[in-house]
Amino acid sequence: MLTLWRAIYNLLLPLFLLLVRLFGRFNPKIQASLSGRKHLFETLTEKVTQLPPHQKRIWFHVASVGEFEQARPLIAHLRKRGDWTIAVSFLSVSGYEARKNFPDADLITYLPEDTPMNARRFCALVQPTVSVVVRYDFWLNHLYEAKRAGARLILISASVQAKSSYFKPVLKSFYNALFSLFDNIFTVSERDAKALREGFALSTVEVAGDTRYDQVYARSKGREKIAHLEKFYRGKRVLIGGSTWQIDESLLVDAFLHLTTVSLILVPHEINPAHLAWLESLLQSKGLDYARISKLPENFSSEMVLIVDEIGYLAELYALASVGYVGGGFGVNVHNTLEVAVHGVPVVFGGNIHKSREAKELVEAGAAFIVTESTLLSTLKNLFENDDLRAEAGAKAAQFVQARLGATEKILKYLYET
Repeated sequence: MLTLWRAIYNLLLPLFLLLVRLFGRFNPKIQASLSGRKHLFETLTEKVTQLPPHQKRIWFHVASVGEFEQARPLIAHLRKRGDWTIAVSFLSVSGYEARKNFPDADLITYLPEDTPMNARRFCALVQPTVSVVVRYDFWLNHLYEAKRAGARLILISASVQAKSSYFKPVLKSFYNALFSLFDNIFTVSERDAKALREGFALSTVEVAGDTRYDQVYARSKGREKIAHLEKFYRGKRVLIGGSTWQIDESLLVDAFLHLTTVSLILVPHEINPAHLAWLESLLQSKGLDYARISKLPENFSSEMVLIVDEIGYLAELYALASVGYVGGGFGVNVHNTLEVAVHGVPVVFGGNIHKSREAKELVEAGAAFIVTESTLLSTLKNLFENDDLRAEAGAKAAQFVQARLGATEKILKYLYET
């Protein structure tokens, strides 16, 4: 079946690549992706010559930054042991650009287009002992060539949605062939494992959990970025709006005007000049004093609205929060809710959470609250005015994360014992 699907896949692949190029004329992100890959093999060949020649090599493939964060705790442990050469490939431009200088990886590159020739050439250069796919983003030729070259293939943080394309007619046969390439598949939950075992008759599936929890927990211990802010917010009741869009910021600012003795920190999802100018105009129109973290004035106080216009703060910043609001829930999908929960802080967000399993589970655990435009203020008032409710929800949030730690350790044990 694998041979048949490889033939079909490679028959259709040129059409797919042609369409990508056509759409790239009108889509800046696609164009940037194509441009970034123009001299890929020349650059890769040069980088490979600088790698240790006699060390085991592990190749992580990730779609973008989110999946990279899931690989990160594994990379950190492997780097600490020092007995692996670590390569990371990205599909997306945003992921590659954000992490291309990540110090714990020996090699960071784009994944080439998934043609048979590219896949053979890539695997011949990288020579992985182990290949790890994080969560999804399967490219059949690269998987096949890595396997053919003798690499062990591992899928981690695998999750199966209720209406997954894995089980649709025709596609199920394709995924059956694809999953057969993996030596081991680590799922997020027993439900995911059961779906893969029963759907594809796989015996190589086991539950490890989601490495994101380990990564979020590790990052929550840092305080370097926020050390200079702690004196302003110590003992204060603080509302932090993280990864916010315009709709989130409009709603939060309006609600904030009706909250007493509460400090507000806003961390926009986009920190480009146009959005920051819009946000400052909004605050001015409401008569609110504000300051950017990049230009913190000498007279700054927690009574001012703090705008975080630099990246890298959010994971630590939630440690200052009494309540954390996560943006995206009034848009396409809510952003990272775990970054709030790990600090033992109740989480608030809009209702678009269909792509976020942990958001749903946090609500079910009593650690998070879904709001509408009309219920945001009442929910925030209830949390800030009811100390017991806020403490109880925060404790449940911390317990939720603690109970899900350990995926990294299970995967590392497999790597070193097989």
